[in-house]
Amino acid sequence: MGRYLMTHSLLASWLYTMKENPYEDMTTERDPMGEFMQTLRREPTLTTEAMQNGIKFEDMVTDIINGRAAPDDPWYGAAEKVARRCAGGILQYKAKKTIEVGGVSLLLYGRLDCLKAGEIIDIKFTKSYDTGKFFSSTQHPTYFELIPEARQFTYLASNGSAVWPETYFREDAPSIFPVISDFFDWLRAVDLMQVYQEKWATL
Repeated sequence: MGRYLMTHSLLASWLYTMKENPYEDMTTERDPMGEFMQTLRREPTLTTEAMQNGIKFEDMVTDIINGRAAPDDPWYGAAEKVARRCAGGILQYKAKKTIEVGGVSLLLYGRLDCLKAGEIIDIKFTKSYDTGKFFSSTQHPTYFELIPEARQFTYLASNGSAVWPETYFREDAPSIFPVISDFFDWLRAVDLMQVYQEKWATL
């Protein structure tokens, strides 16, 4: 038995596919199952406008921290608020941890936008925000597992003008293990476990 890579984005892609009613959003041309299969097969995906905006905003935060951003950018004010929260932290920190779920050896992996004095900060660029938007995300449970010393996880969501912090404490976060376990049960049920093991095998 080898070891397999496990990431929050793979679990998030699967959970998106599993949402109660896959037909609720018929106006978009998104195909959650198709997108999940691309993720599972580790095929390159097109960068959407939303992704590009997210990358641009994060880059601006980094530039502000490093003292080289243009203050005349319309997103500057919001990016500066986020930069103030992240300044002094470790940016783009890569975390890995070996875990075992249901007899399968896994390398849990995540890249943190910022790790600062016991707090994990994740920057989210989003068109709209409602309180509790990230409540059911697999990201904070995964990252709490990866960073044992972290006490809290804060999502800093921004639309380029406002910034909305959403914080979760370790004691309030569910374990990521049952989600991984459910994921494996599902992969076996639909005969995709082999695809996962082929594509996500790691040293």
